Amino acid sequence: MIDINADMGEGFGAYQIADDAALMRYVTSANVACGYHAGDPMIMDRTIRLAREHGVDLGAHVSFPDLMGFGRRKIDMPAAEIEAHVLYQLGALDGLARRAGHRITHMNPHGALGNLASSDAVIATAVARATLDFDPEIAALVLPGSALEQAMTALGGRTIRLFLADRAYLANGQLAPRGQAGAVLHDPAEVTARVLDVLKTQRLKTLDGAEIAMPVSAVLIHSDTATAVTLAGALRQAITAAGLTLTPLSRQVRLPDNAEKDN
Repeated sequence: MIDINADMGEGFGAYQIADDAALMRYVTSANVACGYHAGDPMIMDRTIRLAREHGVDLGAHVSFPDLMGFGRRKIDMPAAEIEAHVLYQLGALDGLARRAGHRITHMNPHGALGNLASSDAVIATAVARATLDFDPEIAALVLPGSALEQAMTALGGRTIRLFLADRAYLANGQLAPRGQAGAVLHDPAEVTARVLDVLKTQRLKTLDGAEIAMPVSAVLIHSDTATAVTLAGALRQAITAAGLTLTPLSRQVRLPDNAEKDN
């Protein structure tokens, strides 16, 4: 079971970055900006309703309060403050979702917050605690083996391992910094072939020449990538053609670590 998800609702006011309406036709889950790095109440409401119309799972794309920097700048704050900010964003999205008859099924941290939650145990625990305080049933999208995966598991939470289709990785399993050459991939054919290889082998060649385990069941597309819609369509077709089942995050069943999958 493979989920295709995308970060959405990342405009602000009259400004629009991506074609969410076109992208929504190809994904099974959406991560909606909650007004901190992008988005506003009207965009959030519109994106929620679009997801509901297409039967797409709804997730909260939480971040540091950094509209000017698109959430890609680190903001130093204590763990309790991070918890409050994450919970605030989940609540904002939930309020609009309830009115639209939709519900939040997952959380995915954005940008600098996401990078830090993947590598810093204190920040990871703050994000995990806020998520589970909001709703212990929702899942967190995580990099395999990351600090956030460990924090969610330690607190009894549910995780879905995520592969970022258009981003390069380092040998430590973290994303390559965006400023590094080759960190962002743009060619839909190259990205599609790479994703299929990862899903088939559960391994990945990193930007610094290593090969690491990459056991994932969800693939992320960045909607602000220029080729996002083309890439989403190509990925959906390729994943289906490979005999895999496209499945929203909320319908993915997590087996115990010692369980064997049925043939």
